[in-house]
Amino acid sequence: MKRLLLMRHAKSSWKDSNLPDRERPLKKKGERDAERMGKMLKDKNLVPDLILTSTAVRAVETAKLLSAACKCGAERIQALDTLYMAEPTDILEAIRTYGNGYKTVMVIGHNPGMEAFLQIINGAVESLPTASIAYVGARLEDWSEFGKHQDGQVKLKKLWRPKDLG
Repeated sequence: MKRLLLMRHAKSSWKDSNLPDRERPLKKKGERDAERMGKMLKDKNLVPDLILTSTAVRAVETAKLLSAACKCGAERIQALDTLYMAEPTDILEAIRTYGNGYKTVMVIGHNPGMEAFLQIINGAVESLPTASIAYVGARLEDWSEFGKHQDGQVKLKKLWRPKDLG
């Protein structure tokens, strides 16, 4: 059984309107939420073996804070340009390309692509507010097979939103 964690980046700052979208950093709330979600993953024994993240500053910062909080190590983070504002096909391709050899893969990205990807693989519409994490179980041996045979292969096991953690 493979485990996929889909996370929308934490809350970003709009303080500097001159910054290009890709360069926007996290707000303080976003920093706190990323750390809280990382601690939650550690508590639930869902520490990622690999984190694939968008190259946007807010996504990379989310990955670093989450990684530190769940003690998985920054060396497990791989930033990919293709995940910046990615379409579902880009997310699927990243998982298939980079996931092999890992049991638990996390993808940190952006909406609307993350919600659309979750809907495609899960068959239901779920909201992914900032810093939310969807935990998906996949019955397969190799990530390169992910999404090729949907019948019963993939199941949304849990969805956590920062507000739900209390």
